[in-house]
Amino acid sequence: MSKHQKHTNLTRRKNGNFAPNELAVLGAKCSIISDLVHKVSQGLSQFNLAYLDASHAKEAEPNLVSDFTFHHEGNLSITTSSPVNKYTQRIQFSQFDFVFINGNHYVGEKQVVFLDPEKEASINKRIDQITDVQFFIKLSENIEPFQVLKDKFTNWGEIPTYSLEEIEKITNHISKIIYRTIPNIKGLVLTGGKSSRMGTDKSELNYHGKPQKEFVKELLENQELEVFYSVHNQGYENEISDAFLNLGPFGGICSAFQRDPNSAWFVLATDLPFVNQELIQLLLAKRNPAKVATAVKGKNKEFPEPLIAIYEPKAYPILLQYLAQGYSCPRKMLINSDVEIVAVDDKLIQNINTPQEYEAAKEEIRN
Repeated sequence: MSKHQKHTNLTRRKNGNFAPNELAVLGAKCSIISDLVHKVSQGLSQFNLAYLDASHAKEAEPNLVSDFTFHHEGNLSITTSSPVNKYTQRIQFSQFDFVFINGNHYVGEKQVVFLDPEKEASINKRIDQITDVQFFIKLSENIEPFQVLKDKFTNWGEIPTYSLEEIEKITNHISKIIYRTIPNIKGLVLTGGKSSRMGTDKSELNYHGKPQKEFVKELLENQELEVFYSVHNQGYENEISDAFLNLGPFGGICSAFQRDPNSAWFVLATDLPFVNQELIQLLLAKRNPAKVATAVKGKNKEFPEPLIAIYEPKAYPILLQYLAQGYSCPRKMLINSDVEIVAVDDKLIQNINTPQEYEAAKEEIRN
């Protein structure tokens, strides 16, 4: 007899304890850990980084009002009351490419272990929390991993070891960890119902000798992407049906992320017949996974085009936040988020909406 399942089994974003990509640093004084994190962060400025630590204040006055202090350069300082909660922190840290954790206080999925003779007892105490050591940092020249580490990690001799002064090597190692976890990309072709102005399904129009949805799908498949059609009602394996109803392209994008929240999605509409292989390759080459999305913008246009864009996994919670506020416009999200913009010729992203525009575009493409 199968076990009763009370809640829908959704695909979850891959997370550690607090973030999609986290590293606990432990085994040294907290001041040494904090200093290391800030030095390494200077060489990783292309990424969004965060640091989770615990206050060492012996007493703290309760916050009667949450204090949000904005600096004109964009810095924000927040003083508020909030318990450490892995579900809350996963929302807070969803926008970060990498989160450092003070492992003396909190447990992280991956670890860097300091080899400090004064902290051997602390490491022995936390050995069950040490599961995936990325590298060691020695605080004295001839020190080796403690016996408890050797017993648990029989390959300890193969784990890289750096001195505290080798900041560049440590930074490069962490950079490689981040690059290894950059999400892969899948393609999403937005098909849909009948356009009121066109009077027919625009995805079925023929500009290039086949229905435009097939042409667009092939553009993405030529870049070795796994491609899906966004549809109202799923009928085939390569289709994603709308789980967010009556929201147009916004709902299609969110439905794709619900299907796979761990991949980036290259979203492409079918009413943009001048999009070509070169434009697809350009956007892929310019992709910046540290941003919420990478989108094109016409050189003479004010705003980005939301339906030719690569949306990173970190875009999903932002889209849901906009939806919670009553907005279902992906362009509004892009305009107000940290997005990589690729400027292109306006003609490449010309939108076709009426039968007259369709005939004119078809004639131009034929010629």
